[in-house]
Amino acid sequence: MKRMCAVFLAVLCGCGRSGNQDAHDGRPVIGVSLLNLSNEFVVTVREAMVARAKELNVRLIVNDAQRSPERQVQQIETFLAQKVDAIVLNPCELEASSPAVQKALAAGVPIVNVNSETKAVPSAFVGSRDEESARLGMAYIAERLKGEGGVLMMEGYMGQAAQLKRNQGAREVLAKNPGLKLLAAQTAEWDRAKAVTLMENWLQSYGPSIKAVFAQNDEMAMGVLLALERAGRKKDIVVVGVDAIADALQAVRDGRLDATVFQDGKGQGRGAIETALRLIHKEPVEKEIFIPFQLVTKENAANFIK
Repeated sequence: MKRMCAVFLAVLCGCGRSGNQDAHDGRPVIGVSLLNLSNEFVVTVREAMVARAKELNVRLIVNDAQRSPERQVQQIETFLAQKVDAIVLNPCELEASSPAVQKALAAGVPIVNVNSETKAVPSAFVGSRDEESARLGMAYIAERLKGEGGVLMMEGYMGQAAQLKRNQGAREVLAKNPGLKLLAAQTAEWDRAKAVTLMENWLQSYGPSIKAVFAQNDEMAMGVLLALERAGRKKDIVVVGVDAIADALQAVRDGRLDATVFQDGKGQGRGAIETALRLIHKEPVEKEIFIPFQLVTKENAANFIK
């Protein structure tokens, strides 16, 4: 969704009215700003929000920030002008999306961060511990390589909490396995096409020394897989991703992708709406709700495919 401006992507829950209307119809109204709706995992989070909001008779105004923290701050300012009852934020960046949280809190509007964090502390957070996903993925690589070999790490959008913490978790495992050599770590910005190009470059640079690739999300893992298959190198390189998106799950079950790490996007999306509604009603909530990650391999992939 490469549009030049932010648009209202959905106004939901059975009313069919335009999302930029300020008037309330008696139902709670929650504004949602999402990182990037060209990302399959973020789409999963949105769909879960939509479904839960409909069940709870909540009206949503959903915006795509298109990876721009500046746009995200503007979206929150618009939500405040529309007098929404609460905001759910899927932050673009740890630092640069923090003013969005600060503006909501200063206006007295509860704000729930979902999936990713900001330096500014929101009213509540619903997500998973990103460092845990990287520990699981890199530990699987260490086991497969018996603790020795060259490893590449493909990173997400630089400065986003998930990129920072997945980097941290992966390096913790590498530190415990000195026989694993990190050949390179570079961003492909969570993007499949960019991952193909980066992996092609890495194949030229590191050739036979590559024994495994840890991609910080599945979009990039699928790009890595495509580049390796084109080059005829997949059989001798272990590839692991994160998120357990549909493509990756199928690839794991088919034996093409070695592993992914399941992140419960549906649970995060539903939990964010539930938490926001409790805050609207001034009910007590947990400040941080963490949903565990789970390693997915060929042996258990069928359990995650719907």
